[in-house]
Amino acid sequence: MLSVPELFESPRDRWRTLALAVVVVALLALVGTTLVDRFPFLANPTALRAWLLEFGTLAPLAFVGVQIAQVLVAPIPGQALGFASGYLFGALWGTVYSMVGIVLGTALAVGIARSLGRPYVERVVTADALSVFDDAMETHGLAVLFLVFLVPGLPDDAICFAAGLTDIPVRRVVLVAAVGRLPGFLLVNLAGAAAADGNAELTAVFVGALLAASVLGYLYRDRLMGALGSLTERTAGR
Repeated sequence: MLSVPELFESPRDRWRTLALAVVVVALLALVGTTLVDRFPFLANPTALRAWLLEFGTLAPLAFVGVQIAQVLVAPIPGQALGFASGYLFGALWGTVYSMVGIVLGTALAVGIARSLGRPYVERVVTADALSVFDDAMETHGLAVLFLVFLVPGLPDDAICFAAGLTDIPVRRVVLVAAVGRLPGFLLVNLAGAAAADGNAELTAVFVGALLAASVLGYLYRDRLMGALGSLTERTAGR
């Protein structure tokens, strides 16, 4: 069973980490607010596409940077970014660029949480969500992470920070995040590419599939976690 490692060896270490966490949270909040205030198009997918096009051949690199910031600061919904990347770069390359940003952002989020500890994560993730995550991890283990990343609409970016409190290797968290998020990002990039082609019917089909997956995943989350947990335990026992 996966456990949460000991993060502090002394009260002094705890207070030092707590102080650092407060500073980092304040900085991230300031960065997020400043980004949206200074660049309001970051919260508008249509304006975001126009802004990215200004980078010309460097637009993919700019998009990856925005995707990383979305994971860490989250001023922009990930699905909106996926739609924008599909619209700009097509379904294939839009998905590739989305996943590159997701992988790098996830690794950074886990690393930050692991370095600063639980006091920092408690300021990024709500207390209720963190409590539910702790209980679910105790019962279902790695399957919880996969389900959160798989089902569109769940707080997957926040869970990246919570995952940093476990003893799961960073590479495994990143792998689970990439595999779990790939179907959703593929669908939303397909929708963006269809919209770029002016195919409203196909766009609606892909968006509808994404919404259906989100609703079904949420409704059957307990059953899915149980099945995934059993599969994880059988695989680990081999």
